[in-house]
Parts: sequence; C-alpha cells; structure tokens
Amino acid sequence: MAELTATPEAVAPGGSAAAPAILAFEGVVAGYGGGDILHGVSFEVPEHGLTCVVGPNGAGKSTLLATVSGLVRPRLGDVIFRGERLRGCTPRERLERGIVQVPQNHSLFREMTVRENVEMGAFLVRDRALVRRRLEQVVERFPVVAERLGAKAGSLSGGQQRLVEFARCLMLDPALVVLDEPSMGLDPRTLRLVFDTVRAMHADGRTVLLVEQNARAGLKLATHGVVLENGRVRFSGTGREVLDNPEIGALFLGGAARGG
Repeated sequence: MAELTATPEAVAPGGSAAAPAILAFEGVVAGYGGGDILHGVSFEVPEHGLTCVVGPNGAGKSTLLATVSGLVRPRLGDVIFRGERLRGCTPRERLERGIVQVPQNHSLFREMTVRENVEMGAFLVRDRALVRRRLEQVVERFPVVAERLGAKAGSLSGGQQRLVEFARCLMLDPALVVLDEPSMGLDPRTLRLVFDTVRAMHADGRTVLLVEQNARAGLKLATHGVVLENGRVRFSGTGREVLDNPEIGALFLGGAARGG
C-alpha cells in the first residue's frame, strides 16, 4: 500500500528537465455568475515539480484553484488530470483521484483535537491499519503534531494550524497538493517554517501547485512559475526564469531578483 513519500522521477538541477504533466489547463474560461475572471488560461503542472502561480490581486489565482477543486466549473476549456478531463467530476471525486487542497482560510475544527483533525484527512481511507501508519508518519514529520496531538486545534497559533493542515492533507497520500496562499497572515519566522515545510513536501517527491502572495519567496521554491494578469497567463517558465525576467520583476516582484 502507498506510503506518504512519493517516488520522484529524475529531474535536472533547477527542475528544468522535461517531465510529464500531471495537471493541465486548456483554454480555461471561468468565473462567477455572469462574469468571467479567467480568460483562456493554458499551462501545465509537471509531475513531481513545484509550480508557483503569482500575480496581483484580482488576477484570478483563487478562481484558478477553484477550477481544480471543482468549486468552479469552467465555461469553456478543460482542466485535465493525468490525461482525464475533470469536467463533471465532483469535489469528492477529485479527492478520490488524489487532488487535495489546503485552502487559504484556516479550516481546522477548533474544538476537536489535533489528532482528530489530522485523522479526518483520511476520511476516504477504509483501511484503519493504513490510517494508523500514515498518522505515525505524519507525527514523525511534523513536530507540532507530535507535541500538540491531544490539544484542541483552536489553541494553536495561526502558523501551527497551517502545519496541521499540511499534515492532514498528507493523510490521503495525495498525487497533487494544492496550496492557496499558505503564508497569508504569518509572521516572518513562521513564514520561513511554512516554506521550509513546502520545500520538504516537494523534496519527498510530492507534486505541488502553489498560489502565493509572497511572489519572490514562492518562486524561489519553485521549479516552475506562472504569472497571471487579468485572468490570462502573462509569462511562464522555470521559477528562476520568472524571477530573472526584468519586465515581470518590475511589474510584480518589486524589481529584478537579487541573489539566491
């Protein structure tokens, strides 16, 4: 049975080697009510890569993720996961396929313990022995889970809650981890810890699709970067290529990238 660590394929230094796409957006037009927010978005998320989507407020980043989770249905175009179109798949069916999203807003049940919250991440897993093994792995990898297992989730800081949400999402052994602005509202020290955890998940072989308000920090983590503007892909490439692009740097990153 699958364990928590995925098996990565060979990737060249910097993540630039060609890799099969686990997820693809093909001409996605989507929005809410009568208004489109995404206007023909097309790009691929390589398997075992860390793809970071950045852009100004209102660019369509959260709407993009909603088309992945199934909360928004594209009016035109398709989202394709492992070669199969997701049109018509419910959010639960997407979870069953291995797409797990950690939302921007905290989603733990505050009156339940950390253990209860983490175990809820495996609600689709019927093999209780497998659930126990995954919980043991999560406890080993996330010190905050080990230390606060019996504490109520509501007693944790915002950063600690975010790490518990990461742990919970791994209970399904996801094929694709989708993170919606995980650094939102965190102090600099906690932000570094959260980014270190994202980096570790990717190092374990996870495929990560990250939308991040802290564009420079997110792109430094990324093997691939996508810039959205007004619901369209403005630029895409490796994370380094996006960081080093002078036009993108001036418009969205506060100037050209410096160092690391």
